[in-house]
Amino acid sequence: MIEKIGEEIDEVRAELGAGAAPERLGEEIGDLLFACVNLARHAEADPEAALRRANAKFEGRFRRVEELLAAKGRRPEDSTLDEMDALWDQAKAEERG
Repeated sequence: MIEKIGEEIDEVRAELGAGAAPERLGEEIGDLLFACVNLARHAEADPEAALRRANAKFEGRFRRVEELLAAKGRRPEDSTLDEMDALWDQAKAEERG
């Protein structure tokens, strides 16, 4: 399964590098997602539940980034990617205790 996911990632990279049309790129991304779902199924994990948890984790971390920026009087749209990445890492570390 992991090797198949690697193959699908390589195909997505190739399409990105070739400047593929969005629908062609979308097809390859769909294949990658299908391979990931297959891995979850084989691992006896519910792929939909796993994605929901990942989305909730992302949302919580992003809200924390927004809070940290607000404490500095800033907003995400006024911040650099580097600054937001550093705050993301901080939010992640806070989760881990």
